[in-house]
This record gives sequence, C-alpha cells and structure tokens, in this order.
Amino acid sequence: EVQLVESGGGLVQVGGSLRLSCAVSGFTLNDHAIGWFRQAPGKEREGVSCIDSHARTTYYADSVKGRFAISSDDAKNTVYLQMNSLKPEDTGRYYCAAFPSVRACSSGTYYPRSEYWGRGTQVTVSS
Repeated sequence: EVQLVESGGGLVQVGGSLRLSCAVSGFTLNDHAIGWFRQAPGKEREGVSCIDSHARTTYYADSVKGRFAISSDDAKNTVYLQMNSLKPEDTGRYYCAAFPSVRACSSGTYYPRSEYWGRGTQVTVSS
C-alpha cells in the first residue's frame, strides 16, 4: 500500500525555521522523486521543491531559493524540507507527493493520482 505522511508543521514567527518530514511507504526513494507543494486558501497549489536522490537532482522554486533545503534519508525512506528565514508568504498547507522524476515534479503539468499524495501539514508564519 502506497502511503505518504507529512509532519513537522506548526506556527512560527517571521524569520523562524521549521523542518518538515515526508515518510513514505509502499515504494522506495530509489524509484521516485519526491516533491513538496503548498497551498494557501483561495490559491492554487504550487511547487516548492523536488528531489531525486538516485539522480542526485533537486529543484527549488525561485521564491524559496537560498532559504529552503530539501534532503533525503534513503535508509529511513524519508524526505525532509528545512525551511529557514520564514516569511508570511510561506503560510499554507504543505503536501508531499511522488513523481517519476524531478523534471516531472517541477514541470507544472504532471500531477500524480491521489494515492501518491499525503494529507498535508499546516505551516503558519505570523507577521
């Protein structure tokens, strides 16, 4: 059974940090890229970062470059998103999802079916 579970969200002050985790089961990180997406109320879901540990390839949206860092622990089958220097614009519900590649994850056109998404974790940055 494919499952992705996000954790680590919460309420943080402007300039603070959080580390999100995406624990996956039913498949291995060797076979998939993992992407982080976020969605605020009334806005479309946007890609934040992607990683393919096998290809050693990462992607970052321009809005988070230099502030966020994505990493993976293959032994734990877990992907992390370290978020630093948080801004109110970073507020939203953060989801992780599985993709065939970083290119697919960052393309804006490939959209995994529902079982390859987690339920999300809320991040709120207070101003």
